[in-house]
Amino acid sequence: MKKTVYALTLALPYLFACNSGEKEHSVSDSTAFKSISEAGLANYIKVLSSDSLEGRKPFSSGEEKTIQYIQQRFTAIGLQPGNGESFFQEVPMVEIKSSPAEIVTFTGAKGKVDFKLLDEIVLGSRRVQPRIDVKNSDVVFAGFGIVAPEFNWNDYEGLDVKGKTVVVMVNDPGFYNKELFKGETMTYYGRWTYKFEEAARQGATGVLIIHDTNAASYGWNVVRSGWSGPQLNLQTADNGASRCAFEGWLSAEATKGLFALAGVSMDLLEEAKKPGFKAIDMQVKTGTTIKQQTKKSMSNNVVAKLTGSERPDEYIIYSAHWDHLGVGEAIEGDSIYNGAVDNATGVAALFEIAKAFKAAKTAPERSVLFIALTGEEEGLLGSEFYATHPIYPLAKTVANINIDALAPIGRTKDLIVTGMGQSEMDDYASAAAKKQGRSIKSDSNPSAGHFFRSDHFNFAKVGVPALYPSTGDDVVGKGMEYGLAQKEAYNEKRYHQPADEFDESWQLDGMVEDLRLFFDVGYTLSQQTDFPKWKEGSEFKAAGEKR
Repeated sequence: MKKTVYALTLALPYLFACNSGEKEHSVSDSTAFKSISEAGLANYIKVLSSDSLEGRKPFSSGEEKTIQYIQQRFTAIGLQPGNGESFFQEVPMVEIKSSPAEIVTFTGAKGKVDFKLLDEIVLGSRRVQPRIDVKNSDVVFAGFGIVAPEFNWNDYEGLDVKGKTVVVMVNDPGFYNKELFKGETMTYYGRWTYKFEEAARQGATGVLIIHDTNAASYGWNVVRSGWSGPQLNLQTADNGASRCAFEGWLSAEATKGLFALAGVSMDLLEEAKKPGFKAIDMQVKTGTTIKQQTKKSMSNNVVAKLTGSERPDEYIIYSAHWDHLGVGEAIEGDSIYNGAVDNATGVAALFEIAKAFKAAKTAPERSVLFIALTGEEEGLLGSEFYATHPIYPLAKTVANINIDALAPIGRTKDLIVTGMGQSEMDDYASAAAKKQGRSIKSDSNPSAGHFFRSDHFNFAKVGVPALYPSTGDDVVGKGMEYGLAQKEAYNEKRYHQPADEFDESWQLDGMVEDLRLFFDVGYTLSQQTDFPKWKEGSEFKAAGEKR
């Protein structure tokens, strides 16, 4: 592995700039920076992504092994339990193993089409009950399935979908027309989670999302692997009764078959991208039977604390999700979804950054929390639970820095900040990057909706300024094209697949440099009295002002 050139500067005093009116803190932190190392990262990632942890699925024996390992590492680093005398915050979840009929049939005036489970359609239910029976449900095509008054868009206008199955498109209209919504930057209306939530609010019995690789930013293989095993949800008082009876996805090929059965042109998808589109009844019916096994239990967030020296009741949160997909459908003989990049790298980063804080010659004045979150892969469940059941007051929570899936491609000239422009956390990241001779930039694929796909989103929803930084694109000595190609190769060949395993050829010097930047941001905040603010125009500003 290459040694980072940045290490040559570590013997120099390091000045942490503060906001106007703040005192300046100058510390010689070469010891803190040097504690973040390639060897440390590699060792942690190897353990966290080993077959022995069985893909780190919540509710599995792999969870117990994983959270015990995380607790042991936090303890060895010298952190305190973050939840009273415990390192664990229990997260009540329900596991639902849905077993739909292998064939899902759609019938119309022209006959019928059968779609094969996993190959052409995926189905499941969030209702905690042993059996789901849906018969003769009318199928309605409802465009994007969006109700967005602020964008003057309502795909359900004048439509009664009670008892019906809605078929909707992924992403939002801005993906196709930059004059609509937020242009190429996906809004939450484009996320699959929103599509399911809105269909339920409208009273639909079923909801199916049409898969499109470009609009979703991942292939059908990712949908298939994500739906091939048990699904986890937070426990709810109504046991999921408010959700649709079934939720799922249709492959692109299945969609063509459905439209042909209905006698509807595929051009309808183009019409749905335009303002004023009206949903149509496809004159097709469908139904399904889903047998279900359910299990309620507790998963765990792992929470550690470094108590601040001056303002211990103010908190900076570093987060990363520990979970992955567990043991699932075998691909080329391998059924363990190890999740080395996603997200053993993030948990390893928590350990390395915690070591840096402990090594700093001047202790942080604010408390620093390190939270390894559960259930991210199941819908950001651990962060949702923490954000709605915080251990420490949200009003005293300064910021969240979330680390998810760092790319082992070497040092980069840039740093990606997903959701750039939302809060003053961007300014902290920019200042830290400048010290390294680097720059920050927004996500190169904002239409993928990455801002809604990791745990920082739940902190943002409750008003906590959140930073979601990730590996840059412009690799030193190799350029932008190389960096983007490496990321694309990962998405195609390893993301959410058993192939996401540790590789001795990984270049970790870039991760080290990134983690030093992340440490800089948190350390700077830890020495200040200001709270970063949401910027004008951010949809989270109002929640931030209510804290």
